[in-house]
Order: sequence, then structure tokens, then C-alpha cells
Amino acid sequence: MKKTTLVVIFTFVLAILNGQELYTKSYGDPDNIPLIYLHGGPGYNSVNFEASTAERLSKEGYFVIVYDRRGEGRSVAAPAKFNFEESINDLVNIYKAFNLTKANLIGHSFGGILATKFAEAHPEKVNSVLFVGAPVSLQESFKNIIKRSREIYTEKGDSLNLYYLAMLGAMDKSSLEYSSYCFAHAMQNGFYSPKELSDEAKSIYASMGNDSNVVKYVSQMTYEGPKGFWKNEKYTSIELAESMKDLIMKGVPFYGMYGKEDGLYSPNQVAEFELIAGEKHLKYYDNCSHSVFVDQQSAFIADLKAWIH
Repeated sequence: MKKTTLVVIFTFVLAILNGQELYTKSYGDPDNIPLIYLHGGPGYNSVNFEASTAERLSKEGYFVIVYDRRGEGRSVAAPAKFNFEESINDLVNIYKAFNLTKANLIGHSFGGILATKFAEAHPEKVNSVLFVGAPVSLQESFKNIIKRSREIYTEKGDSLNLYYLAMLGAMDKSSLEYSSYCFAHAMQNGFYSPKELSDEAKSIYASMGNDSNVVKYVSQMTYEGPKGFWKNEKYTSIELAESMKDLIMKGVPFYGMYGKEDGLYSPNQVAEFELIAGEKHLKYYDNCSHSVFVDQQSAFIADLKAWIH
């Protein structure tokens, strides 16, 4: 790895992609190893990773690029079709804008699905794919959310929510309504946050909470993204296992980082990722939930450095 420069370079870009402006920002020396962060959602943005982790990673010798997908977050003004073809083309143009031949893709949550789709379309452009709280199968996540929520409601004697879960179980599992209600129960039951934050995580979350620009977007979700990607791609029913295996055979390694308190994923789901990617390509963190790069930031960076160098 090239030695980290003493001066961290910040480049702010509103990249003109297909005639529309997408929010894009880079951190670090462009000659360093490139990392592109693909945010979750659909309908979210990259502000939590950008505000918490991007600069620190750049100081470790990486060239870090974050962006908000077309029609989402700070790119909401850019008209979007909300399909993989358009998202892949936008990412190709980000490569061009930053003169990248190959890069490592960090896919958080839904971003892992898009990273896999991009790698399928352009394996020659991808050095590696890093799943951070990303699903191999969202349908398995929904089953886990319902199972864990039922345990919580049963223990509390919450008959109303048990009734709602019974209704949910009778719904069309491929529908957007089914996935939306599952995510709502996950949010209600605290599945996205660890029970107790480390001192490091407390400090990071406090810093983000004091930044009005971060606060504006960190909890902002738009409905157009999930609605569009469900209508066009049926993204909630996508299974990635075979795609991952095929890409690994083609020389694109997958790495995974998951929190043991992330209520979206059971230990069996994490074990499935390990089976596909390899034992040395998985980290499973204590006292950590969905936002691994905040909940266990130092470990996240140390492990990423061990893999990507």
C-alpha cells in the first residue's frame, strides 16, 4: 500500500451523470486504494458513513468515494427510474469521473445487493465486494424479523402486536407491503441498534447529532426508492448466493462484516455468508448492530485494512 500522505485531500463533486447532478464526495489521495461506499435503502443516503468513517479511512491510506443514488438523499432532484441498469450506469460514470479502472465496493445493507449486481455486470471493474450488514436473502431476513419480534411480543404479553404479526404472516411475501411492515417491526423492536454503545460509538453518534447537516439526512427515508426498486426489480425477493459463488469463481472476493445484535440477520444467515465467502472473509462483532462502521469503528477499519491492501 502506498504510504498515507500527511495532507488529506477533500474533493467535493456534483458529478454530471447522464445529464443530471448526483451528490458525490471523495476523501484522500486519488493515488491510494479506491473504496466506493454504496448506501442502504432503497430511499436512504450515505450521510452516516460519510460523517462517521470516510475521512478516517482516507487517513489510513484509502481514496474513499461516497455518493447518494439517483432520486435518493442529496441526489433527490435527479430524476430516477429506480432500476439496476440505471444504478449500474451511474456507478460506471462515477468510475469515469474519478479516473478509476478498478475499485473495492463497500455495500451497506441494500448497497450490498447493488454492489453484487454491479460486479456481475462489470467484474473487471471490481477488486472486491465488502458486505456490511448486507443480505444474501432479504426473505430470510424477514423471517428472522418476524421470529424475533414474536419472541419479544410473547414475552411482553403484547397481544395486539402478535395479532399484527399473524396478519403479516398471511400476506403475500413478495409484496412491498410485507417488507415494509417487517422493517417497521424491526425498527420498533430496536433491531438496528446495539443494547449498549461502546464509548467510541457514543462519541461518534454524539458528534453526528451535533451536526445539523447530518441530522437533516441521517433519519431521512424516501418512499419513491423502495417503491421503484420493488416495482422494477422485485428487490425484496432477490437471492444472491449463486451470484456470489459465480463472482468468487471469477476472482472477485467477498468479505462480510455483521453485528451480533443486528436483528435483521440470524446466526444461520451469517453462517451462510461464511460458507459462501470463506471463514477468513467474515467478521462477526459483539456489541454491534446494523451500522458496523459506527458501532465498532476501530475494528471495522482494522479488519478492512487486513483484507484490502
